[in-house]
Amino acid sequence: MQGCKYYTVPAPLSLLGEGPVWDAQTKTIFWVDILAGTIHAYDTERQRYRRLKFDEMLSAIALTSTGQFIAALKSGISLIDPATGNVTTLCHPEEGLAGNRYNDGKCDPSGRFWIGSMSLYEEPAAGSLYRIEKNGHYSLQIPGVSISNGMAWSEDHSTFYFIDTPAFQVMAYDYDSGTGQIAHPRLAFRIPREEGYPDGMTIDTEGMLWIAHWDGWQVARWDPFTGKKLHAIQLPVARITSCIFGGPQLQHLYITSASVDLDETRLSQQPLAGSLFVVPDCGYQGLPAHAFDLQKI
Repeated sequence: MQGCKYYTVPAPLSLLGEGPVWDAQTKTIFWVDILAGTIHAYDTERQRYRRLKFDEMLSAIALTSTGQFIAALKSGISLIDPATGNVTTLCHPEEGLAGNRYNDGKCDPSGRFWIGSMSLYEEPAAGSLYRIEKNGHYSLQIPGVSISNGMAWSEDHSTFYFIDTPAFQVMAYDYDSGTGQIAHPRLAFRIPREEGYPDGMTIDTEGMLWIAHWDGWQVARWDPFTGKKLHAIQLPVARITSCIFGGPQLQHLYITSASVDLDETRLSQQPLAGSLFVVPDCGYQGLPAHAFDLQKI
């Protein structure tokens, strides 16, 4: 997989690009710039770019059953109307924690939204992982998280994978799609530090995990059962943040990146930092994105 061909989506560079989401109905790839409070959207069929801008940090989005986004803003977990940008707050699990912000978020196979948090100053164990129910209620799932990041569910909906970035490891949990409960945490595998910090994550139809490596210049495919690194896609920027499969057969890999905290020298060496990269026909196939089920709210 080394040396794969890639191209960049024609869109503004992000400070902290994150959270790519593929919408199969509209053939649109969405992603966010957390620090700029921006939702980017690129219609791959019409080749049109647009964006929604907000006056606060926006860490993650997911599709909903009603065509809105569920989004993690600094001010809370909210619904966003993509046509107007109107925001309706659902809940705010960390309302009393001004020194924290939300980070990665995804929907599970039963339509619940999972969102992690972290300290604005990267204080250890200051964050948590929460589960947002269809009625807007929330519950704490994993406390004491440092930088809550990648999440993925196995195709048979029996296993939940989770990354706390500074730990350099992927954890696995038994997952009950009926209740949303996770149990029996265990180490799936450790990641060598020389690979770069594990950040966002997705899963393919073979059950292998694709992990974006911050300061690792790569997205790597890992076997969660053996801990073996199977393939790597090398990229021309260091701060790779997340990835998702998209395209008609979920055969293209979309990869977000960041330019934040790169000095002038490093920026000159990485002019594409902050781009959304695409690896077309990457040789593997992803699973469809789950949507937040709003029907019971």
